[in-house]
This record gives sequence, C-alpha cells and structure tokens, in this order.
Amino acid sequence: MTPKLPDPTKPLKIGTRGSPLALAQAYETRDRLAAAFDLPETAFEIVVIKTTGDDRAMIAADRPLKEIGNKGLFTREIEDQLLNGGIDLAVHSMKDMPTEQPPGLTLDCYLPREDTRDAFISLGGGGIHGLAEGAVVGTSSLRRKAQLLNRRPDLNVVEFRGNVQTRLTKLRDGVAEATFLAMAGITRLGMLDEVPHDAIAPEDMLPAIAQGAIGIERRSHDTNVADMLEAIHHGGTERRLAAERSFLATLDGSCETPIAGLAEIDGGTLRLRGEILRTDGSEALADEISGAVEDGPDMGRALAQKLLSRAGPDFFDWK
Repeated sequence: MTPKLPDPTKPLKIGTRGSPLALAQAYETRDRLAAAFDLPETAFEIVVIKTTGDDRAMIAADRPLKEIGNKGLFTREIEDQLLNGGIDLAVHSMKDMPTEQPPGLTLDCYLPREDTRDAFISLGGGGIHGLAEGAVVGTSSLRRKAQLLNRRPDLNVVEFRGNVQTRLTKLRDGVAEATFLAMAGITRLGMLDEVPHDAIAPEDMLPAIAQGAIGIERRSHDTNVADMLEAIHHGGTERRLAAERSFLATLDGSCETPIAGLAEIDGGTLRLRGEILRTDGSEALADEISGAVEDGPDMGRALAQKLLSRAGPDFFDWK
C-alpha cells in the first residue's frame, strides 16, 4: 500500500536520545526515508528525548549502570512518548533494546548493519596484549570488562563512560590508559581518522548482541508508518538479529550480564557464535551453531540452552 506522506506542515516526528551518535542515527533514518519517498528534510522533525540513562544527576560517571537497573534504561521515556503520540517513530541502538517491546509497540524495521567489531582505544596503541601489567582500562560495559579480565586478569578495570571526546579527554588526563568503543559508533560519527583505534576481530572479542544495528520502533496499529518503514528495512540485518536476540532472550540477558554474540550469513547459511562469562572474567563459555537462515531464532535458543547447561545455576550470580 502507498503510504500517506508527511509534509512540512505536519512533519513525521522521529524520537531519539540526544547524544551525537543517537542523533547521527536519527539523521540517517530521516535521510533514508527522505530519499525513498523524494521528500525534503522539512517533512521530518527530530525530537530529542532525555532517558534515565542520559540523566547525569542520577548516574554519576563512576557509578555502574547495573546499580540503576538496565532494562529500558535508554529507551523507556522514548517509548512512552511513542505510545502517547508525542512522536511517530523511535530510532534506537539495537544493543540497548530489551528483547521484548511494551504492549502497543512494534520493532520490525532495521537499517543496514554497520561494523560489528569493538575498537580498542589507546593513545599509545599496541592493543590489549600490549598493555603493561596492572594497566588501567576504563569501560562501563560488563561484557567488555569480563572479556578483558578473562584474557588479561592482571589489568585494573575502572568505570568509564561518556561520549567519544569525553573518553579521549579522560585518556589524555591519565584516568585510564585505554578504553573501548564500538567501531559502528566511530564510523557513523565520521571519526575514524580522529580516534586512535584498533579494530578487534570477533575471534578475539565477540561483540555485544546487535552491536552496530539500528532499529526503528513504531506503534503497532500505525500501518501508515509501517508502510513507510518497509521502504528502508534491511532484511539481512533482521535475520541476523532474530538469531542474536533469541539467544539473548533465552539467557534472560541485559546490560547486567556479560553476554556476547554474533550472527553472520553466507548464502543460505547462518552462523551464530555466542559467549557467556562470569562477571569477574574468571570463566568464559563459548560455542557456535550453524544452519538455515530461516532457523535463526531456533538456533539462538538452542545455543543459549547449550551454554546454560554447561554453566550451572550460579554462573551469573552477582554475590
């Protein structure tokens, strides 16, 4: 069905967080929609919404996100605006998204996935194994912390957050010798030449579930927006995320649990790799599964069950 298109008198409202990366993702969504329907930028309005995860008064830079409660930390207020009609669609980093959406909302549009790898950021270079014994590394990601300590238990990992420039300033000030970013973020911000980085192969550090993917959420009953989003939807990303998010959901994972996973498609075959770790990095369990692309969700559940059977009931225990 041909959708009813927005115009400058009643623009389509696109909700997003206000960080530079979130805005870049919202602009990419706007530009793809504008190109698909030959619309001017004025047919769209970018609406910035502050989330709990953006509230600096609540979340000090040295306070772990797990202390706040992570499910919906970067999405809840945006989804409230979507449900209330304050915006028409919401643009999210998929690695921030809970595996289930609130009643009345649907997440079924994905843009082409960017580079899924992590980036090791250090002013001195040399990579993870080039760090001196006892070196300080900053990260707020439990996954990255656990993976790093699993490989280099001698390192000292400290809480470390902020945008790209903030993190670089902290490195220059000696707060830490190294940190991590997502390659997708550096790429989307156009900062590949400005940020001293080494891309980490998935074989060395498996990325977060859905890393590098942008998802666009809408009201379930809004068929007009659904018809518009269909024009920019990337099926390959959808199929990869279906496997990864099924893996995550079966593990009941969130930002509070160190879980990594990556699905890749070669022809009609999907390969899914997964890893779970103890929060202190003392143990890591990894495995993989391959099969038909359309079986991705079943493969995600099967791989998660396989790792859970090896892990035991207290593997993710915080105590």
